[in-house]
Amino acid sequence: MDIPYIRLLYKEISRNQRIQARRHPMFEKNMVMKILTYIFIAFWSAYLIFLGVLAHVLFSDTAYESFDWIDGGMVWFLLIDFLARFAMQETPAQNVKQYKLLNIPTGFLLNTFLLRMGLHPYNLFGAFFFIPFGLLAIPQFYGLGGLCGFLLGWWVMFIVNSYWYLLWRTLINRNILYIIAPLLIYAGVIYFGIFYDDNAQWLFLATIHLMRGFCLWNPLSWLIAIGMAIPLYIINYHLQKSAIYVEIAKTDMVKQVKTNNMLFLDKFGVIGEYLKLEIKSVMRNLVVRKQFIYGTLCMLMLCVLFSFTDVYDDMPFMRIFICIYCFTCIGCMTLSSVMCAEGNYIDGLMVRKETVLLLLKAKYYFQCLILIVPLLFSIMPVVEGKINLLASLGCLLFTSGVVLPFMFQLAVYNDSTIHLNEKLTKAGRDTKIQMIMSGAALFFPMLIMYILVSLFGNDTAAVVMLSVGIVGTVLHPLWLRNIYNRFMQRRYANMDGFRNSR
Repeated sequence: MDIPYIRLLYKEISRNQRIQARRHPMFEKNMVMKILTYIFIAFWSAYLIFLGVLAHVLFSDTAYESFDWIDGGMVWFLLIDFLARFAMQETPAQNVKQYKLLNIPTGFLLNTFLLRMGLHPYNLFGAFFFIPFGLLAIPQFYGLGGLCGFLLGWWVMFIVNSYWYLLWRTLINRNILYIIAPLLIYAGVIYFGIFYDDNAQWLFLATIHLMRGFCLWNPLSWLIAIGMAIPLYIINYHLQKSAIYVEIAKTDMVKQVKTNNMLFLDKFGVIGEYLKLEIKSVMRNLVVRKQFIYGTLCMLMLCVLFSFTDVYDDMPFMRIFICIYCFTCIGCMTLSSVMCAEGNYIDGLMVRKETVLLLLKAKYYFQCLILIVPLLFSIMPVVEGKINLLASLGCLLFTSGVVLPFMFQLAVYNDSTIHLNEKLTKAGRDTKIQMIMSGAALFFPMLIMYILVSLFGNDTAAVVMLSVGIVGTVLHPLWLRNIYNRFMQRRYANMDGFRNSR
């Protein structure tokens, strides 16, 4: 391949990546979502600028210089960045697969996407924090050259972090158990580098010296960064190369699903078959699986913080927020797109009478089974005395009897197909009604419980929510039938939307 041809291919691939979202058939329907996304980005940009200025003010009168505190906390910045990327970025193997039918060398495609990942604008988003902070903290010690070195140094570290993330993201896509490894690595590094010995704190001091080297344009700092980036790049290249055909064929996941027949559900008839479909969707389909994983991780993190720290002990509303959120988050995440996955095969579902009703029942039973997970997590705050068991059961039954019926109403109005192998942020593309109902399902129960607790106390509030939840749960055949009848009245309009968005 000659240089002009390589340049042309790189330019064309870059152009395809930029306009990829505009090619989606639901582009016009999601204009509201895009506007809200831009507002969200603008808000966080302004918030990071504010935090950058505030950080300089808070750390200006301490034993270390303000920039030393920020540099010494590098591991925390990189950890937050590492976790945030899971919802934002695809792996190169996911992007390469659509080019495999063309006569383009795989090596060139992988190098192109790996290079674009390093140069992705997302790696510059932290500049909204570091530029205002650096302008206030760096020039008086290192001049403008030091400021440029400071900003470039952080940018390089975020690039290194992007390749570190890519390594684990690819492995986690193959087997979810790989997520344990980076969590243990971060926990070990933070504990032994910062908390194990208060007098040493070698990680804090090491990152200070590294970033001061960037400010002084010390070649050793740049060599250290490059020495981390190059091996990660090479490892990712070979790992992505082996992952391309797995990404295309999904052979690993198909084998896993085929070997799980779940024969114990056969006795439930058609509903049992649909329960198998729901379970296999969580195991196999990227979008559904990610929704379940992210929801579970959020629950676990909040329960651990609530149970074993005193962060929320003096915040009554936060205690209620965590208790409600842990039971409602997975339902709100997955049911905001209820029936959207079925849009891939909606024509087959409409062949038999009342098939959709049985599918809705299976979905409801599956969502109720999922509530066992937050119930188990809630044992931690119950044992620690932060909440009582009655409150936990009240939240569980209120979710199954009120929140889930509310979210199931979206089955009537959702008419956009989810492409199950896209990343979550692309596949979701929430409409305005989905966003409103998801927000209402999350926050109205919190408001109701807060009012009940304020007026009648914790036990009475728990009993009221328990009672209301039992009524809604027992009456699920009635409200599911109502949803089914309304869905059938709109079936032709919904089917047309499902087909157009495939």
